[in-house]
Amino acid sequence: MAYFLQQLINGIALGSIYGLIAIGYTMVYGIIGMINFAHGDIFMVGAFIALIAFLLLLSLGVTLVPVALFLVLVIAMALTAVWGWTVERIAYRPLRESFRLAPLITAIGMSIILQNFVQVSQGARVKPLQPVVTGGYELFKQGDFAVILSNIQILIVVTTVVLMGAFWLIIARTPLGRAQRACEQDRLMAALSGVNVDRTISLTFVMGAALAAVAGLLYLLYYGVIDFYIGFVAGIKAFTAAVFGGIGSLPGAMLGGLVIGLIETFWSAYFTIEYKDVAAFSMLAIVLIFFPTGLLGRPEVEKV
Repeated sequence: MAYFLQQLINGIALGSIYGLIAIGYTMVYGIIGMINFAHGDIFMVGAFIALIAFLLLLSLGVTLVPVALFLVLVIAMALTAVWGWTVERIAYRPLRESFRLAPLITAIGMSIILQNFVQVSQGARVKPLQPVVTGGYELFKQGDFAVILSNIQILIVVTTVVLMGAFWLIIARTPLGRAQRACEQDRLMAALSGVNVDRTISLTFVMGAALAAVAGLLYLLYYGVIDFYIGFVAGIKAFTAAVFGGIGSLPGAMLGGLVIGLIETFWSAYFTIEYKDVAAFSMLAIVLIFFPTGLLGRPEVEKV
């Protein structure tokens, strides 16, 4: 029982990170119907920006952990959001009205460009970070095994819940959210009604990139090591989570992230770790057989 509970805690923490990345996929798809395959690499760029910001703050003598975390979070979100806006403005907007395959090819190309840019500028070796958020709580002990809830896991879950609530309020209660919902339903009619479609889509990319930066910071704090390739792996997992939960649904993206994180963690804990990805993708295939639009996805209505 103790071992199961420990893996449950670990799976929720990992799934929360996947969920934050998956929201970026599902927001972009919900508005323009395109899978932004460069989003995983935006997450990787956010992690590197967070690492560089940490090192700069330490060199300037900022050693108080809450202050350093807040400053790094703001810097990473701001700079990664600029990256997200730049990618949308240069690579995606000119092809928005092109045939559907063109933006997909461009997205894959941007993913390769970002990977190689970071590899050349930062090196191919892994980049470590000393533990910043340490300590935790022993929930209970069974025999020689103690169930530990670490402070970084608490930070990950609390941050995810707060951001989910904030984004739900933005989409449900603000003019930007109304514009996003209008663009999701019909971009042409939204434009005729006075909605600035280009600005709305750009802000959606900015919001998704900012969330990816938060996920990158949490990943860096949780694992303490990053490299230029983490964006591809985490991006595929997060995309899987978005499809699992229902592409286009924010709660579905978070639910899918949690499910993928739990499947990976429990499979690694009770079976062989080499097949944890096989288990996750197999579960996705099984779910899509019975729920073609995902767990919380809505079936598309063909307009005639």
